[in-house]
Amino acid sequence: MNCDDVRVALSARLDGEDPQAAPSVLDAHTEGCPACRAWLARAEHVTRLVRVQPVAVPDLTAPILAAVAADVARTAPAAARRARRQVLRGAVAVAAVAQLSIALPVLLAGLGVAQDPHTSREMASFDVALAVGFALAAWRPERARAFVPVALVLAVCLAGTSAVDIVNSTTALVHEVGHLAAVVQAGLLWALGRVSGEPDRPFAPAVAAGRG
Repeated sequence: MNCDDVRVALSARLDGEDPQAAPSVLDAHTEGCPACRAWLARAEHVTRLVRVQPVAVPDLTAPILAAVAADVARTAPAAARRARRQVLRGAVAVAAVAQLSIALPVLLAGLGVAQDPHTSREMASFDVALAVGFALAAWRPERARAFVPVALVLAVCLAGTSAVDIVNSTTALVHEVGHLAAVVQAGLLWALGRVSGEPDRPFAPAVAAGRG
């Protein structure tokens, strides 16, 4: 094989093609021929330059940081709502327990009802029912709105009748301070119903089934 044949075979081998010659023959010729050895070195260098191309990697820092900030901005309000809901659930549960602890002794043991036992037990029964409603709202906060009208009507009626009785000197202000608890309970229940009614995540789009 002359130098031209060897260089054609070497070029084919560099390109991953069949050189149509034995590797030992090509290597032996290259070792004994300085010109072909220099040609092969240049060819290998050019091949590396062609095959190893620099890859331009785009800078994605800004889009990634923007996506993270958007995700934080989207999830932060939901986390805050969940935290407020848990606090309000605890407060409503405490109000239910407190009301039960006051009403049950009157209803079951007749404590403090010597003057008018029947009316006192009727009021205690109503207080127990209201406390159960508060407990259910604390357990299932998404249903708290259903109890809000009852609690608000009770708070308004107690506040109105207490004001009238105080003006008419039928009762003293110190005796009506306890009715403030009903107003506080109604406020807690309203706040719990409002927080629980807000979605923590966007609603998934509804897919309507087509008619076949």
